[in-house]
Amino acid sequence: MAAARKMKRKKVRYSEIRIRLSYKQKRSLINYCTARKTTPNKLIKKMIRPYISSYSIEVPEEYYITENQLDLFNDNGEEKEDYPGE
Repeated sequence: MAAARKMKRKKVRYSEIRIRLSYKQKRSLINYCTARKTTPNKLIKKMIRPYISSYSIEVPEEYYITENQLDLFNDNGEEKEDYPGE
């Protein structure tokens, strides 16, 4: 009987993103990573993980920026009352 063939793993494609840090920011990042016994790459990935894993398909409506973020006025253009019923 022939042995079952193993499927080849799909090659993972990575994208490169560059950020610029001042000397002081870089020194601060390295000092923090040294104290926490981690690498800058691992630290940055851990901090942005919720943003890079949760929204790959679609971003929920609540996270989109609206035109009138302050929401001071009603739909008809009148000012909203702070305390309704007064």
